[in-house]
Amino acid sequence: MTHSAPPIEVSVAESAFPELVEAFGKLIPQLSGSAPPLTLAAVADIIAAPATTLLIARDPVGERRIVGTLTLVIFRIPTAIRAWIEDVVVDESARGRGVGEALVQAAVKLAAERGAKTLDLTSRTSRKAAHRLYEKSGFHVRETSVYRYGPKPSS
Repeated sequence: MTHSAPPIEVSVAESAFPELVEAFGKLIPQLSGSAPPLTLAAVADIIAAPATTLLIARDPVGERRIVGTLTLVIFRIPTAIRAWIEDVVVDESARGRGVGEALVQAAVKLAAERGAKTLDLTSRTSRKAAHRLYEKSGFHVRETSVYRYGPKPSS
């Protein structure tokens, strides 16, 4: 008889706490080399923002450490309620264990419960594993262009 690992635990961060700030200190550099470290106050601001829901994934084994996060933004515009997934990051030590999938599924469920007509995200072309996850979760590439205001990044 084989035993599978318990499922990844995903919850909504209701408040900022030191362990979450510490987890972001490890996770954010795995997502962005230019993002500054978050403070307790910055995490509290994110959580307090009415349109933002911060999801955290914990390893269900051992110390239940935070191994991933996802930010879900839900907003009303004239045509509908829309949702956007941002800053999905899974600790490299936990990749391949369903953490990203658990986070995305939780975001899809929350967006639907809150009436979002659509749920979008963007992902760099180099993130092939993330693309497989998003496609497996029901997302598809749209025929669109994403524009960003500001200086062009140097390449």
